[in-house]
Amino acid sequence: MSIYAQCEQAYKASKALAVLPASQRNAALDAMATAIRSNIASLLLANQHDQIAGKQAGLSKALIDRLALTGPRLEVLADSLSLIASLPDPLGKTIDGWTQPNGLVISKQRVPIGVVAIIYEARPNVTADAIALCIKTGNAVVLRGSSMCEQSNKALASVLKTAAIAHGVSGDAIQLLEDVSRDGIDELVKMRQFLSVVIPRGGHALIQRVVTSSLVPTIETGVGNCHIFIDDSADLNQAIPLVLNAKTQRPSVCNACETVLIHQDIASAFLPLLAAALVKEGVEIRGCPQTKQLLPDTTLAEESDWATEFLDLVLAIKVVASVEEAIDHIHRYGTHHSESILSNNKRHIDRFVAHVDAAAVLVNASTRFVDGGEFGFGAELGISTQKLHVRGPMGLEALTSYKYIVQGDGHIRG
Repeated sequence: MSIYAQCEQAYKASKALAVLPASQRNAALDAMATAIRSNIASLLLANQHDQIAGKQAGLSKALIDRLALTGPRLEVLADSLSLIASLPDPLGKTIDGWTQPNGLVISKQRVPIGVVAIIYEARPNVTADAIALCIKTGNAVVLRGSSMCEQSNKALASVLKTAAIAHGVSGDAIQLLEDVSRDGIDELVKMRQFLSVVIPRGGHALIQRVVTSSLVPTIETGVGNCHIFIDDSADLNQAIPLVLNAKTQRPSVCNACETVLIHQDIASAFLPLLAAALVKEGVEIRGCPQTKQLLPDTTLAEESDWATEFLDLVLAIKVVASVEEAIDHIHRYGTHHSESILSNNKRHIDRFVAHVDAAAVLVNASTRFVDGGEFGFGAELGISTQKLHVRGPMGLEALTSYKYIVQGDGHIRG
């Protein structure tokens, strides 16, 4: 089926889904969670095909990890769908309301956006997250996955669509594009007559391609050149496990730490300890000249390393003279995603929080916490790094708009 036809089907189905009762949408979500648990074996088999093809194509270990599904990961995915079902329904919620002096009663009410298109790369979990969040918010969804996880996406979409249809959700409201060509992206983002918003999730090249060519409103997500600044007042007993968590727990994701900035007053004593722990975990360190002086075996960082989202076991380290220098470095190289300060100096913390421009600023916590699940959203549709209309992990409210309801009694304007 053509991209045009699939988008048109989603648009038509969105009208009925927008007014489907919350009880029906939630029942569909619960059924989808059950369906994942009941089909783990077939889902893993489909994913195994993608992993084998990926390895044969020479994909990096980081990309293989991103597309890999495991039994525990599928259980977490099912749990997130159940959690989304249990969350309060955002639709129809009155955000604000007032009465004008002339007696007009005005209220502001949450409504679905309409049709949400997601363009994503090697993350089959996005298929389930996007379907669940869109069904909960009354939005039809058009999914454009990549060829590297095509079998996984087809298997997940089929399982979830079957469960949704059994509870009165139109199957047309869930569209996994059959066309996964690069040219198909350019066609999809021109479907202004059907799509309400496009959300790209992936690398810098994909995001910029969509942002610069789309005729549909676009939410820019994802690229995470995330920093941790270790202040001279930081609890160094916390710092090493925190950096290890941020870098090594899952290095292939956008909220992994890519650069550590260390205050010069603690560098000579602390840096060798941190480096030893990182090397033990297989991390390659690329350091500034001062880091190289303290750690002779370290690779000297190039200018491009400060701006790179490695998505791998590679970490850039720079010694800085002050919190102000750390902020300046983040302003120059950061991507407005997630930035963390480890400190016990309130003045430094307040300055960092006030001056760092990012979707999330963390204090004494790993950047890995910037995630829809960790924020209590059940899942996310991406992490917006822009300011309009949403920012940070995109949960239910981020997938709604609003309309004004104006109630009068024969009012006319003089």
